[in-house]
Amino acid sequence: MSTRLDQPTLRQRITPLFSGFDRTLGLAALLLACAGLLAMYSAGHDQGTRFPDHLRNTVLAALILFAVAQVSPQRLMAMAVPLYTIGVALLVATALFGLTRKGATRWLNLGIVIQPSEILKIAMPLMLAWWFQRRSGQLRKPDFVIAGMLLLLPAALIAKQPDLGTAILVFSAGFYVIFFAGLSWKLITPVLVMGVVAVTAIVLSSSYICEPERVWPLLREYQKHRVCTLLDPTTDPLGKGFHIIQGMIAIGSGGLTGKGFMQGTQTHLEFIPERTTDFIFAAYAEEFGLLGCLLLILGFVFLIFRGLAIAADAPTVFTRLLAGAITLSFFTYAMVNMGMVSGILPVVGVPLPFISYGGTAMVTLGLGLGMLMSISRARRLMQS
Repeated sequence: MSTRLDQPTLRQRITPLFSGFDRTLGLAALLLACAGLLAMYSAGHDQGTRFPDHLRNTVLAALILFAVAQVSPQRLMAMAVPLYTIGVALLVATALFGLTRKGATRWLNLGIVIQPSEILKIAMPLMLAWWFQRRSGQLRKPDFVIAGMLLLLPAALIAKQPDLGTAILVFSAGFYVIFFAGLSWKLITPVLVMGVVAVTAIVLSSSYICEPERVWPLLREYQKHRVCTLLDPTTDPLGKGFHIIQGMIAIGSGGLTGKGFMQGTQTHLEFIPERTTDFIFAAYAEEFGLLGCLLLILGFVFLIFRGLAIAADAPTVFTRLLAGAITLSFFTYAMVNMGMVSGILPVVGVPLPFISYGGTAMVTLGLGLGMLMSISRARRLMQS
């Protein structure tokens, strides 16, 4: 007499894939994604396929998050060296054979056109977290020197393209790993002091250094214009300063509660340049006001605090450093984007996570959140 084996149901097969998922992190990402869809529909519904494309990119990021969350931290660590090596090799190839558009050599044609610098946003924290995991228990000053070299090489190649925005993001992601690994404040404090002194000197002497004949040997001409425009955007209100001025007008006109969904005049009369990409925060602020901006900022704070909690509970040096660096990278994205739209920081082309239009940025976002979810999930499964 044969025994009939019960086949598992579809629900029984799927449930293990979601076991151990961090619901708090997932909720934070969901709320920010909904805010992004709302802002994109208002700002981009009349720009061809911008909103459907953003919806597709959001779904793609969610699928990537889910897929990466299934990968164990041990496998992520095994990918660190190959991914970093490939990324740096592609950056070198871009410098030698890359495509030049609008004066920047950032793209490489490999049958499909790619931007290799995007790989380093993920490869850099992976590589440095792997390095400090290997050196855990026997860290010395030369280990930090080697980590600095691993960081500066790709950051310099990206800055040379030139792509200052991406170089800042890659550098900051790597610096966060080095900082969490135990970089001494004795080394950090002098750099911070020199930075404050330099910024203060630039602000106080802005009328002098922004004269046309002044030469800044370390900056390209367009980068000099960005700094001078930040110091006084009214010097070229219809040219270099137009973005910042219109962004500040839109933010200020939103008032406390905003003009209402789909009611932003600066947005829909097309006074805000790049209103679906770099300057979408200005469009959001105009329609939802100060209260809406505070809710959005609270959403990012919620996400960042949860990511830092995951890093604090991570069981290994690799997972702790990786989770901390990815989390603070989200902070850097949000801070730099909101700062440049508000006229606090120079315009460097950094997207606002979950909100700005861009397929590559959403893929990178999905990868980062997926790694956080993988680290949190591994910890939860170990405890259960």
